[in-house]
This record gives sequence, C-alpha cells and structure tokens, in this order.
Amino acid sequence: MLDLARLRALHAVAVHGSVSAAAIALGYTPSAVSQQIAKLERETRTTLLERQGRGIALTDAAQHLADTAQELLSIVERAETTLEERRGQPSGRLAIGAFASAARGLMPSVLAELATRHTGLDTRMIEVDPHLSPDLVTRGVIDLAVAHDWDISPLPAPDGVERAVIGDDPSDVLVPGDHPFAGRAVLRRADLTDQRWICQPPGSVCHDWLVRTLRASGHEPDLAYQVAEYHTQLALVAAGLGVALVPRLGRGPVPDGVVVVPLEPTPVRRLYALWRPGAARRPAITETVRILQEHWPHRTAG
Repeated sequence: MLDLARLRALHAVAVHGSVSAAAIALGYTPSAVSQQIAKLERETRTTLLERQGRGIALTDAAQHLADTAQELLSIVERAETTLEERRGQPSGRLAIGAFASAARGLMPSVLAELATRHTGLDTRMIEVDPHLSPDLVTRGVIDLAVAHDWDISPLPAPDGVERAVIGDDPSDVLVPGDHPFAGRAVLRRADLTDQRWICQPPGSVCHDWLVRTLRASGHEPDLAYQVAEYHTQLALVAAGLGVALVPRLGRGPVPDGVVVVPLEPTPVRRLYALWRPGAARRPAITETVRILQEHWPHRTAG
C-alpha cells in the first residue's frame, strides 16, 4: 500500500522542481522530504530522483507516480471537503499562498482571526509570486491564493479557478525630501519621465506596470535600482537615489527623508482570492474569503 504522505512529497517535488522548494510548500524540512522520497523508492523498488547538474530530476517512473498522486490527492480533497461541509465548520488543513506585501500587510491579522475563531482549522501559508498563483491553485498545491493584478496587466484566470475581489490597493509616488516633486500636491503621469526609478525586478507585475505605463507616454524608463522588497526601495529613496511607485499595502511607516506624493489617475492594483471550484463548498474557503474582505478596508488607508 503506497503511503499518501510520501506521494504528497513526491508530488510537491514534481510541482516545485526541487526538494527544498517542496519542503517550503509542505512546511517540512528538506531532510524530511528526502526521507519520504527515499522510503517511497524502497517501497516501490524504483529510482524516483536522479541528479541533473546541480539539481535533481524526476525519472519517467516518478513522473507517472506523481501524476497518479495528483489524482489521489484530488480524491482525498473531495472526501475532506464533503466531511467539512457536513460539519458546517472550517476544519482540516488550509494551504494559503500570498504575495509578499499581502503576506506582510494583510495576512497576519487574517490568520490570527482564523486561528482564534476556528481552532479545528490548521492554516499554512507560503509566499508565492502572483503570476504563479492560478497554476498552483489549479494543481492543488495550495487551496487558496491571495494574488493581484493591475489594469494593464490582468491576472490570468484559467479554467478550474474561481475568484473573488478582496479590494483595491492604491499606489503613490515616493520621493526624497529634497526632490522637486516633494512640494507637489499631486503628480500626473506625464511628470514621471526623466526620473531614476527604484522598482521591482523584471517579471514582477509591478515592474511590468511601470514599464508599460512610461513607455505608453513615449518614454523609456531609467530603471536604476531593481529590488524586490518595498522596504529596501524605501531605504533607497530615503538615501536620495531615485523615486519609486509603491502600493500602500504592506508599505509600513514611511522613513524620514521620504515624501509621499499622490499620482493621478491613481495606479491601483486589485487583490483577489483564488480557489478551485470544488473547494468552494469548504467552510474554510468561504470563511477565509469573508475575513480577507472584512479586513481589507483597514489596510490601505493613505
């Protein structure tokens, strides 16, 4: 009899591409995941992982077993959903994926309320890029995702994913205190040319929005500093190295030497909760979405 926990570990490695990434997703240590795979290899008398350069790759047999594992995990999920639905109370394990600033600025209070109100619910969270969220939800790696998009970069909604709007997150331009923009009551998009920008790296939704917006006005942006963390961006602005466009969610206190200037029309990213249609019957999903929406208005006040 194949052990479901070991199949889950193999499936996670197949989805995430490495033992360490699978461990993060499952909430285990890499050693624990490796042990599960090793036991599965002994049980099946099959080599499942092989070295490929500095990483690992699944053998053909392992890939087949991982595909089967996904089917089994889907069956188990349906059974667990039915039981939870009959109880009428959020329970069981709920894996949530959230992008960085939502994980920092929204999720702590949401997770705390879930833990207080529903002691039978075991919530887990991993930080994921919003671009990856729909696929992770579809494949059952996570049960619910908190993702976002911008007006010119819509979030893809593949078949097999439902979503609800959590709220809109405005962004502002942050400039050094001695910058000519610091005394302005408001900025227009035409004002944003000829600036040295501090922004997120390529491939992020925020980076794509900034580049597309400035190019649409006929200017190639000067992206001088590209860093993922908004707190690092704030530090660079405070040092007088450039300007940044930063969403309010998760921004935290603005350091001394940094001035917040509104931009009109205001750039807004919209946050969504994503889940699989079959999971919509779970009280854990509906309750988490409700609490996300309930907490939202308190998180983006200027």
